[in-house]
Amino acid sequence: MSTSATLPGQHAAGTVSSTPETVQSVSQNAPVAPAALSYADRQLFKNGNQHRIIAGAIHYFRVHPEQWQDRIDRLVALGVNTLDTYVAWNFHQPHQDTAPDFTGWRDLGRFITLAGDAGLDVIVRPGPYICAEWDNGGFPSWATSNPDMVLRSSDPLFTAAIEKWFDHLIPVIEPLQARHGGPVIAVQIENEYGSYGDDKEYLRWNRTALQERGITEMLFTADGGTDYFLDGGSLPDTWATATLGSRGPEGDEVWERRRPGEPFFTVEFWNGWFDHWGEEHHTRSAVEASDEARKILDVGGSICLYMAHGGTNFGLTSGCNHDGTIQPTVTSYDSDAPIAEDGRLTEKFHAMRNAFFAADGREPSAIPAHLAAPAPVLPAASVALAQGTALLDVVRAAEPVSSIKPLSFEQLGLDRGLVHYSAKAVLPAGEATIRIRGLHDRALVWVDGEFAGILNDGTGADGLKLAGPGGMARLEILVENQGRINYGPRFGEGKGILDGVLINQRYVFHWEQRPVNLELPLDQLLTLGAGDAPAGAAPGEKHAGFFSGSFEVDAPADTYLALPGFGKGFVWLNGFLLGRHWEIGPQLTLYVPAPLLQEGRNTLTVLELERGGTHAELRREPELGVGGVTYVEDLG
Repeated sequence: MSTSATLPGQHAAGTVSSTPETVQSVSQNAPVAPAALSYADRQLFKNGNQHRIIAGAIHYFRVHPEQWQDRIDRLVALGVNTLDTYVAWNFHQPHQDTAPDFTGWRDLGRFITLAGDAGLDVIVRPGPYICAEWDNGGFPSWATSNPDMVLRSSDPLFTAAIEKWFDHLIPVIEPLQARHGGPVIAVQIENEYGSYGDDKEYLRWNRTALQERGITEMLFTADGGTDYFLDGGSLPDTWATATLGSRGPEGDEVWERRRPGEPFFTVEFWNGWFDHWGEEHHTRSAVEASDEARKILDVGGSICLYMAHGGTNFGLTSGCNHDGTIQPTVTSYDSDAPIAEDGRLTEKFHAMRNAFFAADGREPSAIPAHLAAPAPVLPAASVALAQGTALLDVVRAAEPVSSIKPLSFEQLGLDRGLVHYSAKAVLPAGEATIRIRGLHDRALVWVDGEFAGILNDGTGADGLKLAGPGGMARLEILVENQGRINYGPRFGEGKGILDGVLINQRYVFHWEQRPVNLELPLDQLLTLGAGDAPAGAAPGEKHAGFFSGSFEVDAPADTYLALPGFGKGFVWLNGFLLGRHWEIGPQLTLYVPAPLLQEGRNTLTVLELERGGTHAELRREPELGVGGVTYVEDLG
């Protein structure tokens, strides 16, 4: 595995953050060339010539860097002229005490340059809030954990943190602007702010922060395509763009009325949609999606497919929504995009391609043969997995921290992973109920080493019923962070037990908590509790905990990993944290890109939270779920 293939929290020891040599600040006294993009009378121009943006979104942080060039080549074959990408702050700076890293997988400058070398313009969306179904909307948890800070506002506590981040980020983007001969033609201010707040002072601050650091290309905001979203998220003297999935002509009418003179640009056209664990798989037909795209093109609008290629939420990077209860996003970010998670060119690819070529009056050219053919795939195989250290032994072995009330992930300095809480409690005789107030997100509960049940965000206050003789008992609660909320008013919420634990109406005090950072090097995790007898497992039972196995590969190629018989947990390949698995679906296989495999022996490790199986399977086709939901957005 390439040493560049590391995610936040998976840095090799001794990694030093740096900025590529190609990224250098320019003299503030240098003459400033005019921005590449301009507009007048609802017409967009590039370097003085009439222009239409036809773009596709690809996120560098969701694609293995050895596949960047391939996915960019496929985007070019789609017939677009522009690549669009967010920038995820927590991908570059997961820890406050280390400088942002722009090397290896995090080399944003290289990704932008590759797109430019392929003939594409680039739109950069630096946020700092990006949503994107990405953990915490792109923010490091340490940057949003101050309870006195007003998030996404002009609060000086918040803007000061962003200033420091922009001081590192913008010098990566600035030299790659079109005025320097680079591909960057536009930069976004914040992101869909009209869905969150109405602090126009903050939006103006964000715009100024970009300009003061040398951004001179076109700046723009992005919001839903109605008056309501424009009211909160747009600025009167900055280009406003739309995010929507249908009814483009109606959005265009809103722009003609509200934004006179501005060209209509759907900077996010939702031609597919993402999935949550436990819900149905989302699909959108190629015909329906391309017909809606044509409507935007027919009124003269510009368009960007979100996503053109979705990629994968490797590691623990997927976020959550919240609608009455937590809705964690699956590991795949395929999003039913034209370019599938594994790079395949789908029916939607060809439908969108035809629409794009027709809009420009071009005849579709031949697709290069190496792009038209699917990538090589490993032969199907079964991989035996042997039991290792039991789950309770693993989490009990972490270093304890004592407190009177339970501590949150943030108080423990833990971003992602698990926290094991333990305390002595007096249980009443007969029936008792264990309740968790402020549970975020999912708790496994044991009483005196016996598994008692599972509580979730939204059900923690309902509690678990117990019946017994009463007396002193050891209470253990293992809380999993299933991904930080990326959208809506609950953005920035903490994880863990945020209030307390009750036995009936009585609080339990005096706790030990053991944070388990799953983004540590795997060999460190495997030492936790190693050699102890399995805890909490009946004889012959496939207990929760670590499982491992290996398989041989003649030549690395893509594969799709399934875990039949396993319940819920985490998977590593050759020490790289692939992501989460969960039997409830809809996703039943994890995409394994060829660069993560190596010739010869490959190792597979699973940390199972519920129940283990006997083997893993390498399959030749992905299984992301049966398309049960057709996503159609209604602007409202």
